Amino acid sequence: MDRKKVIILVLAILVIVLAVLFRIISLGSTAKNEVGYVDTLLEKQKNVEEKFEVDGYTFDDPKVIVNPYGNSPLTALVIFETEKEEEVNVIIKGKDELSTYSHTFEKGKKHYIPIYGLYAGEENEVVLSISDEEKILKIKTDELPDDFVLPVKVSKEESKLTNDLYFFTPSSKGYTCAYDVNGDVRWYLSETAIWEINRLKNGHLLLSTERLINEPYYSTGLYEMDMLGKIYTEYSLPGGYHHDYFEMEDGNLIVASDDFDNESGTVEDYVVVLDRDTGNIIKRFDLKDILNMEDGQSENWVNYDWFHNNSVWYDEKTNSITLSGRHQDIVINIDYDTGKLNWILGDNTNFSKEYQKYFFKLEKGEWQWSQHAAMILPNGDVFLFDNGNNKSKNKDEYVKAEDSYSRGVIYKLDTKNMTAKEVWQYGKERGSEFYSPYISDVDYIDEDHYIVHSGGISYKNGVIQNQPAGISNSDTLISDTVEILNDKVIFEMVLPTNNYRVEKMSLYDGEFTLGKVKEVGSLGMTDKSKEKFVFMVNGKEKDEGYKKHNIKINKEKDRLVVTGTFKKGTAVNVILYKDMMEYVYPMRVSKTPYTALCVDLGNENDSENIKATKYINKEGLVGKYSIFIEIDGVLYKTDEYVKF
Repeated sequence: MDRKKVIILVLAILVIVLAVLFRIISLGSTAKNEVGYVDTLLEKQKNVEEKFEVDGYTFDDPKVIVNPYGNSPLTALVIFETEKEEEVNVIIKGKDELSTYSHTFEKGKKHYIPIYGLYAGEENEVVLSISDEEKILKIKTDELPDDFVLPVKVSKEESKLTNDLYFFTPSSKGYTCAYDVNGDVRWYLSETAIWEINRLKNGHLLLSTERLINEPYYSTGLYEMDMLGKIYTEYSLPGGYHHDYFEMEDGNLIVASDDFDNESGTVEDYVVVLDRDTGNIIKRFDLKDILNMEDGQSENWVNYDWFHNNSVWYDEKTNSITLSGRHQDIVINIDYDTGKLNWILGDNTNFSKEYQKYFFKLEKGEWQWSQHAAMILPNGDVFLFDNGNNKSKNKDEYVKAEDSYSRGVIYKLDTKNMTAKEVWQYGKERGSEFYSPYISDVDYIDEDHYIVHSGGISYKNGVIQNQPAGISNSDTLISDTVEILNDKVIFEMVLPTNNYRVEKMSLYDGEFTLGKVKEVGSLGMTDKSKEKFVFMVNGKEKDEGYKKHNIKINKEKDRLVVTGTFKKGTAVNVILYKDMMEYVYPMRVSKTPYTALCVDLGNENDSENIKATKYINKEGLVGKYSIFIEIDGVLYKTDEYVKF
């Protein structure tokens, strides 16, 4: 046998030996138990529609399913067939004309009629009619949850109002819900949804997913959902979603997002444009490339949350995006195509010389401070909520909370001469009782018709606070929502909680349709601190030192979720092992406060312990991985594995 054949034979034997050894080693370090699986809200609805059988149900004897998708308790689905194509009219009886709702559905033979606006804990009267026939249904709903927040004050001028609903999103206690003009709850979601709630052009709602991508309040993305609670599309983003979005004329979405992998470690300074069909990110705007991070610092400025973008607005006339930087007390406008700065609205104190040319000179009124919800009105004016924090960048001139006020304010801009003037406001006359140092909203309904929502009023021991409720540990929370027409208040609702935003919208809009849902976009690949080749990973059994951290490991459709409770400063790594490769993912254990704390999702931390979570996305992971947890240098084997 010649030398070449000997070498080939030796190599073949070596490959076989290594393969056997590899298999033995791999088996020796493989965990025994697969991690538990947690369904997302989207997955829970996938098999629901199998129950929506129409055969055999008639107009005289329809099928009625209350809360058909399990997350919208004050809705029902009525199902029946008719021999010929019929138009169906529905009336949901209320306490009066302004709380009674009606809607007409298009002709068809198979009818799936969504019923919205039911009262909680009551037998609701719903009237269906086709041609000259009428059917009265009695639909019973469950009581509201014990922790539901109800108004403490409702005042209204009925002759000036419509029967539209006021949709609220919570920032502390409460649910995403809608109240009628009487202050009665007529719709709510039993699942958590935060930030903006608004309607797309197709009539469906767009709101945050119930899952977080990062602490304390960054969600994985957005759901397109109808009032029944059916999800039509889930949009996932690598940087998640916070605060606000905007639907453009072409249907694409501008989303306030994050780049959690940026070298500066900053948040809330990144905006993306999401392709509605594919979920791909087609444009990115990094505000660190547009502004100086050190400029114009407000009291709430910190190096990692230097801008704190809390609103997004696209203006088609100028092809520009308007953003609100709470921590620099400015509203900025940038060109959509180039990302270049067009103008800055606000006080120019402590901004670099190179940016002074972008500021307006204020000819009338006063500047806004720590503002929210900036928008461009049809006439080009800027409408925003002026939170009014401190009313100065000079600490010696700070105005105390008890002497301050918040307001909705409109500025008229002259971009040629770079001048601005205040042309309308509501709130200053209310004084400190209307003072909200965070969150809040304004909405344009029509000319001279607005909503001003002071959503973050809080007191501690009877004293109005100058910081968000979650930071000041306030004991009394208030949100005060005012509707104004021709400078007169025509509606006001006060709730004993803090709410992020309010939208006034009709009960019925958009079509309900059966069928599969779309899942577009991606959460992206999770960064590892290191990966290395090792024959075997050996860890300790789970002892008391491990168990005291209450570690839980679960899998969702697109990621692994590891939670635990640790003391500040504990070094924690999640380690995945497969085929002699070790992948190390550090878990962040920190009490660092996000200074705006726009949403208080429930702080489970105490003085000693911090609840921490690590999300490891499936992207880039294929196969079966054994899971190890390293705590302050001590490696534990969990005996659990995850498959992707």
